[in-house]
Amino acid sequence: MRAWAELLRVSALFTVPGDALAGAAALGARPNRSTALAVGASLCLYEAGMALNDWADREEDAIDRPHRPIPSGRISPPAALAAAGALTAAGLALAARAGRTSLAVGTALAATVWAYDLRLKHTAAGPAAMGAARALDVLLGATATATATATATATATGNVLRDRATSAPAGPGAAGPAAVVTRGSGNASSASAGGGGAAARTSPRTPSPGTVTGAGAVRVTGPWDGLRTALPSATLLGAHTVAVTTVSRREAQGGSTAAPLAALVATGVLGTLAGRPTDGAVARGGFRAAPRRGTGALRSAVPALAAAGPALAGALALVYTGTAGRPLLHAALNPSPPLTQRAVGGGIRAMIPLQAALAARGGAAGIALGVMGLVPLARTFARKVSPT
Repeated sequence: MRAWAELLRVSALFTVPGDALAGAAALGARPNRSTALAVGASLCLYEAGMALNDWADREEDAIDRPHRPIPSGRISPPAALAAAGALTAAGLALAARAGRTSLAVGTALAATVWAYDLRLKHTAAGPAAMGAARALDVLLGATATATATATATATATGNVLRDRATSAPAGPGAAGPAAVVTRGSGNASSASAGGGGAAARTSPRTPSPGTVTGAGAVRVTGPWDGLRTALPSATLLGAHTVAVTTVSRREAQGGSTAAPLAALVATGVLGTLAGRPTDGAVARGGFRAAPRRGTGALRSAVPALAAAGPALAGALALVYTGTAGRPLLHAALNPSPPLTQRAVGGGIRAMIPLQAALAARGGAAGIALGVMGLVPLARTFARKVSPT
């Protein structure tokens, strides 16, 4: 079990769920069942990449890291490759359950992971490929959440229209009790099923499927629009991954001052952007979840928690900057292998506060606090199994 924990780097797993949650928060949507499916798919594909990474690097690790599970003989190369294949299949199956668009994004993510491990890792395109994989992980959570939210909204609206149509009084110019609600692309109409009655049109105030009504109503769009809305958050996480991956290419040998210094500058820029409050999820026509039912205290706490989003985003951005920046500064001053490896580990752990800051920036303070709850777990497991 310990050998497999080292091969899969289980301590780094806690940096994965925040990707899908940050994608959902960028839409202004509450996480749902499809978001959970996206998290499961992300975890499987991440672990597939870890197993495949060690399989592809088994000859190099025999020289630089003979203690790793494959060169030490604790896990055979065929077993590691089989695990990578099985985890990839499981991840794609979970993505498919979240919708066709999610499957398309998940397939692109799996292809990027395999291309990086087998071909791109030791090329100039390696860091960019890793950054693309992390960005696709965020978009996977966004498209899965968007699909489920749009479907639920369209179903609820259709039920409302159907109830109105069936309860409408019969008479000239009105549909009878047997009126049927039909839905087209963004519009709804009532067609009379009774004889002699004229077809009744819905009121201009009647919401069409895919629209949330009420104070501050916003139009609920499809998964591809959700993908576009989450792109800024995905870009920030992808850029951080590029910086950390660039540093990691010299973690076994050390000796590079330029890479940790450039990553330190990038961390400062990304921290500033992540802490900048935005109402983009609503302003760009994203999703807004309906308020939960519950006690008066809980309902009154929701607006207060949402109002704390901008301040929380700024605080979490500072946590991110400190978590990633301090070891990077040490590695830039003394690029020895131990300090470089510590900088890579700090960059991996900094994923969590960055994801939390992006969630808070989108107004999801509750999700941000939940993501930060993974930090103690990641720290505990990192003492037992190195994330690098």
